Amino acid sequence: MLPRLTELKGMALDLLFPRWCVGCGREGDFICPSCRQSLPRIMPPLCPKCGRPQSSAILCPSCVGWQAEIDGIRSPFRFDGAIRQAIHQLKYRNLRALAVLLAQLLDDYLTSNPVPGEVLVPVPLHQKRLRERGYNQSSLLAQGLGKLTNLPVVDDCLIRQRHAPPQARTTTVDERRSNVANAFSCRDGRLQDKQVLLVDDVSTSGATLDACARALKEAGAISVWGLVLAREI
Repeated sequence: MLPRLTELKGMALDLLFPRWCVGCGREGDFICPSCRQSLPRIMPPLCPKCGRPQSSAILCPSCVGWQAEIDGIRSPFRFDGAIRQAIHQLKYRNLRALAVLLAQLLDDYLTSNPVPGEVLVPVPLHQKRLRERGYNQSSLLAQGLGKLTNLPVVDDCLIRQRHAPPQARTTTVDERRSNVANAFSCRDGRLQDKQVLLVDDVSTSGATLDACARALKEAGAISVWGLVLAREI
């Protein structure tokens, strides 16, 4: 009975608030079939560390000298087109319902591109930014992905202890790494001896994910992989 009521409630909401494609504006879904087909996918071969596409599956020049704590970063899409619009709507326009669809896209990717992970951890926001926005988009993605994968979500262990300007305001890799250095910590040991899958919406240099990985490994995590919806290439 309850699933049927949920379905009817969803149908009623769709009638009252019809969904529009963030890519082309067509009514029907947040990303219509045509725009979903043309999403800018990242295809192998990839750098085994940062996950950027390149001509061969060896460390890219940027990662050769990078003393990273993150074991690897993977993403299904480039930060472009309809996926860019979708993330913008989720992150800045309060369109939280989009998280369900975007989590499904992450689950589809993991099915064919598995990475180590027994627990999902969203990249946290500082409390100041969380109060301003009202929600953490990465937490919404992790919660949706957890329901699809049956992996537990731990979203109150890794914390952002230092407020800093958004990474989008920095211009170089060194600035990005400095901006998030020592910005994260774990409040307890729940992730000790765990294989952690870090979930975020967008990654550019990987600096935020790496800073999180450092804090998680200092707290005893065995491995930390980053899974982001989109990468700036």
